[in-house]
Amino acid sequence: MLRIIGSLSLFFVRPLSVLFYVIYILCGLSDILDGFVARKTNTVTKAGAALDSIADVIFVAIVLFIFIPILSFELWLLRWILLIAFIRLLSLIIGFIKYRAFAYLHTYANKATGVALFCFPILYHLTDLTITGLVLCSIASLSALEELIISINQKELNRNICGIFLRRNQNDIN
Repeated sequence: MLRIIGSLSLFFVRPLSVLFYVIYILCGLSDILDGFVARKTNTVTKAGAALDSIADVIFVAIVLFIFIPILSFELWLLRWILLIAFIRLLSLIIGFIKYRAFAYLHTYANKATGVALFCFPILYHLTDLTITGLVLCSIASLSALEELIISINQKELNRNICGIFLRRNQNDIN
């Protein structure tokens, strides 16, 4: 819930200001810590995992909503971002039809995408939008395609699937 509130508060601060980065980093830390604390305290729940995924979607959507108007995205990059969003939406629709639930998956590739997206403002300042976009969209494309393949092929919903090549439950690894 704190990540959702923090994400929404980003609407009320100047993008790329010190306060923006403070809130942004706190949102990222909450994403890392909530799952870690839940596993360590043995309080992992399906509702908590679903809320974590919803908070992730809200955070990414708000950050995109803030950044897309202020950055000069080239048309090819905007098209790539829209294609990734379409693939993710298609995965959610397939998952909802198959399992009657939004099937947000916690694959390693999705976690890598989350980390890469979280690093966007930092990467943007260190390089430029073209290089940052290429790196982030490449990682996000692979994870979106993997999630789509899993959603199509998975017989029953397993949100904690590691990925296409690692079919074990992540809880077995941790």
